[in-house]
Amino acid sequence: MTQGAADRAIELVGVQHSYGAAPVLRGLDLMVRRGEIYALLGGNGAGKSTTLSALLGFIAPSEGSVRVCGIDPVADPGGARAQMAYVPENVSLYDHLTARENIAYFLALAGNDADASVIEPALTAVGLASQAWDRRMSGFSKGMRQKVVIALALARDVPVLLLDEPTSGLDPRAVLEFNSLLDTARERQVAVLMVTHDLVSAVDIADRIGFLTAGRIEEEQQAGEGVRFDLNSLHDRYAGAGQVA
Repeated sequence: MTQGAADRAIELVGVQHSYGAAPVLRGLDLMVRRGEIYALLGGNGAGKSTTLSALLGFIAPSEGSVRVCGIDPVADPGGARAQMAYVPENVSLYDHLTARENIAYFLALAGNDADASVIEPALTAVGLASQAWDRRMSGFSKGMRQKVVIALALARDVPVLLLDEPTSGLDPRAVLEFNSLLDTARERQVAVLMVTHDLVSAVDIADRIGFLTAGRIEEEQQAGEGVRFDLNSLHDRYAGAGQVA
């Protein structure tokens, strides 16, 4: 494998998928490199959830190829999922366990080292206050839960992070804290695919933004120097088409 190919942590080429007679993905091409944050925006029915399902190996595309770190998630779902962490819109953790215990449990379940020497640096990296490490998670906010899940991803040392509507329900301060978490992942050369309706957050943190329409990327923009993206022009271009909410 060449160095360029090795950098492609997420790659979908010509992916097509239908639910019954209804096509959802229509020749989707998407690539995310190590150390890159890619925001995938699109209206309801554009194919965002189906894209995540393809990467997780939950569906088999009728055409095209899907690779996670070079692994086909349909042919080798265990191998592909070992390379990634998935954070759904509503984070599911064990409320009766502490943050530390949740991470230790899921690390052990995945066959990873669950020592404090692995868990504590990960919790520190995501900015969760140390006094919260040994608190039961029943009282944690969504933002705190996200920190624990991303700490788990860092402790597992996975190269790919999939996020489904991560800023939904977060207040502005929590969004800023979440973006800081993604900075940490990027510094560790994690490839981040963020599926979202939140154009403002995407503009703040993403290296590239792709707009998904009717199952394919309609347009893709890359962050520039200084002014990263022109938020007003992006909003004007896509709000009328129902691309942002």
